[in-house]
Amino acid sequence: MDTKNALRAGALAAGTTLMMLMMSSPALAVTPDDGDDPGPGLSVVETLGLYVVAPIGLFLLIAGLVWVLDGSTDRQPRRKPGGKGQGKMQGKDQVHAS
Repeated sequence: MDTKNALRAGALAAGTTLMMLMMSSPALAVTPDDGDDPGPGLSVVETLGLYVVAPIGLFLLIAGLVWVLDGSTDRQPRRKPGGKGQGKMQGKDQVHAS
């Protein structure tokens, strides 16, 4: 990628980011809307448990179940037919080109 394209891509990314930041208006979030009823906030321990520990635990549970319940017994990679290390077909099964 040459310098001209890199500058163009950087300018596009910066302009897009700036427009998104200007349109998001985070200052308006301070004023509650009618009907808002926020509940109590989460503590640090609850937040870490919900967004860090729970996903990791679910991943480990699913991976463990897949590993335990996997019924396959063949763990060796299979060779391709006619590949290196395999004999050629002999006898009546051999195909002759005409």
